Amino acid sequence: MRVIESLLKDVPLPRMVKVRQSFPAPEVADVPGAVREAVAAEGVLERISEGDRVAIAVGSRGVADIDVMTREVVRLVRSRGGQPFIVPAMGSHGGATAEGQIEVLKQLGVTESSVEAPIRSSMDVVEVGRLASGLPVYTDRQAYSADKVIVINRVKPHTAFRGPVESGLMKMITIGLGKQKGAETAHSRGFQYMAEHVVAMARIVLSQVPIIFGLATVENAYDRPAKIVAVPAEKIEAVEPDLLLEAKSLMPRILFDPIDVLVVDEIGKDISGDGMDPNITGRYPTPYASGGPRVTRIAVLGLTERTHGNANGIGLADIITRKALEAIEWEKGYANALTSTVVSTVKLPMFMETEELAVKAAIKTCNAPDPSRVRLVWIRNTLELKNLWISESLLEEARRREDVEILTEPEATDFSVWPGDKSDERKDPG
Repeated sequence: MRVIESLLKDVPLPRMVKVRQSFPAPEVADVPGAVREAVAAEGVLERISEGDRVAIAVGSRGVADIDVMTREVVRLVRSRGGQPFIVPAMGSHGGATAEGQIEVLKQLGVTESSVEAPIRSSMDVVEVGRLASGLPVYTDRQAYSADKVIVINRVKPHTAFRGPVESGLMKMITIGLGKQKGAETAHSRGFQYMAEHVVAMARIVLSQVPIIFGLATVENAYDRPAKIVAVPAEKIEAVEPDLLLEAKSLMPRILFDPIDVLVVDEIGKDISGDGMDPNITGRYPTPYASGGPRVTRIAVLGLTERTHGNANGIGLADIITRKALEAIEWEKGYANALTSTVVSTVKLPMFMETEELAVKAAIKTCNAPDPSRVRLVWIRNTLELKNLWISESLLEEARRREDVEILTEPEATDFSVWPGDKSDERKDPG
C-alpha cells in the first residue's frame, strides 16, 4: 500500500468541531400505561375469548421498548383468559432459521422470561392466497393456526421504496409473518412493485389469518416512542398512511447539506436494514426511494458488534477500512441480497488499511473545489444524530442555526484517539 500512502499523504485533514443537533421530540412518558390505554381505547381485547391461543408477532429491529410493549400485550391477553405466545415476524432475518430468529429476538430484549410468554419459532409457512399476477402469499404456520393474532411494530419510512404504506404493520403482516419464503416472494419482482405488493399481500393475509389488531408506534428523533396506538385489523390499511406521515415529520436528519464527505464509524443490521439508514445518508440501494442530504463520498470505518458480521449496506459506501472488510461474514449479507434481490448493498467498495487513509481517500475523491475547505460530517452511526462532528468549514453555517449548538473549539483530527468521543455512547437500539 506504499503507493496508496504516497498518493494520500498530502491530503489535508480538516479541523473538527463537535456540535449538538436538536429536533422536536414528543415522547410517551409511561410506555406500559400507554399500551394499556391504546388497547382499551379501541376495545380490541373484547375480541379475545377465554382459552384462545393468541399469537403475538414481533421481531422488527430498532423498536424502542419492544420488550416492554410485548410484555404488556401478553398481560392484557391473559387478563381476558387468552393463552399468549410469541411468534418471530422478521422474514428471512436470523439466517432464515428458527433458532436464528430466537437469537434475534433475544438481541432485541424479547425472551420468554422478559415478556412472560413462550416463544414458538418456526420457518414453516402456509400459502393463504395468490395475487392477480399469480404470486403466492404466505404466512407463518403458527400464526395461521392460532385462534387470534396481534402484530406489534414501529411505523417508519422504508429505505428502498416509497408509498402510502412503507415499514410498519402492513409490511410486518406481509413480509415479517411471511418468513423467508414470503419475504422472497414479496421481493421477487423488485422494489418498484413493493408499495403495491405490501398492501395487496397484506389484504389477503388479513382475510385469511385471525389478526385482531396491530399495536403501532411512532418514534421521535431520538428513537423513543412518540405515540403508541392500537389499530383494529380492519382499519390498519386506512390508519397506517397517516402514522407514516407523522413518523416522517419526526425523523432526525443531518442538518448540513450538501456534504462533500460523510464519515460513518459503524454500520450494522442493528442500526438499519441497510446497515446505515439511506433516509439519513441520502444514499439509496434502489431508484424507488429518495430524500436526505446530497453526499458525494461516504467512508465507513467499521461494523457494529451486534451485526455479527452482516455487512448488508456496505456497498452503499465508497470507501471502507481493512478492519471493516475483515469483520464481514459474506454469507449473511448475501442471504439478505438474494432475498431482497438488491445486490448493490453487498458489493465491496475500495478499502484502505487505516481509518486515516479511508478519510483521506474520501476527501481526495470528493472533488471539493478547495480540499482544505471540505464540507465533512462525521457520525457514529445513523441512529445517533444528536451529537456529531463537522469540519471547521461548516462552523459559520452551524452558528447561524438555532437547532445546532456548538460544543467545542476546532481541533485536529487525531486518529490515535478517534474513533472515540465523536458522539454519544452507543445506545441499545431495541
